[in-house]
Amino acid sequence: MAEICTRLVVSGRVQGVWFRRFTQEHAQSNGVTGWVRNLADGRVEAMLCGDERAVRHVEAWLNRGPDSSRVTAVEVTDVPFERFDSFEIRADA
Repeated sequence: MAEICTRLVVSGRVQGVWFRRFTQEHAQSNGVTGWVRNLADGRVEAMLCGDERAVRHVEAWLNRGPDSSRVTAVEVTDVPFERFDSFEIRADA
């Protein structure tokens, strides 16, 4: 299967509810690399890279989020593949 990267912007109640840690845990358990960070407007942005099936699996989890969150929208944009060594939580943008 092909390696891909997607950029996601998640809206709703997604800050202050462990959303970034949830994203990191699901990415790492699926072998997906990249990063996640809070945006100043209350949304969360993530870059997911890896095997297409694994990336799409993590995307599906992010559409639900952790139990304490409320996801109202997820914007997904396929971007050129970029290699990351791990999946990190980045500083807020």
